[in-house]
Amino acid sequence: MDSETFIYLLWGGLAIALIVAAVTDLKSRHISNWLNLAIALGAPVFWIFSGMAFWPDMIGQIGLAAIIFIIFAGLFALGAMGGGDVKLLTALALWMPWLTFLELLVIMSIAGGLLTLFMMIGKHIQKTAGPIKVPYGVAIAFSGLWMIWGITGQNSQTIF
Repeated sequence: MDSETFIYLLWGGLAIALIVAAVTDLKSRHISNWLNLAIALGAPVFWIFSGMAFWPDMIGQIGLAAIIFIIFAGLFALGAMGGGDVKLLTALALWMPWLTFLELLVIMSIAGGLLTLFMMIGKHIQKTAGPIKVPYGVAIAFSGLWMIWGITGQNSQTIF
C-alpha cells in the first residue's frame, strides 16, 4: 500500500471517529475519552505518512492544539462548552493546518448555531422546562467531516 492510500485510510478512520462522536453525544451528551485519545494518536501517524517535517510542521500542530485547548478550556470553565467537546476540538487541531482549522471553527459555529436554534424550536413546540443541553459534538463532527471532504477532494499530501 502506498502512502497516499494509507493517508486516505487515516482520513476515513477520522471520519468514522467523528460520526461515532456525534452519535454518542446526541444520545448521551458524552464524548468518551478513549475516542478523543484515538483521534489525537492518529494525528502523528498522519504527520509521518504525509511527510511533515518535525520543525516547524509537527511542532506547529502541537502548538495549535495547545492554543485551542487553552481557549476552549476557558469556555468550559465558564460553562459554555462540555469537556468532551474541548478534547474533541483539541484532537482535531492536530490534524489540520491552522487556516483549515480556522475554517472548521467557522463552520462549527454556524452548525452549532443552527443546532441550537432547532433545539430551541423543538423545546418551544414540546413546551418543556429547563435549559437546553446542546450536543455540540454534533456541530464539531459535522464541521470536521466537512473539512475532511474538502481536503480529500484535493491531493491529501499537499495540505501542509
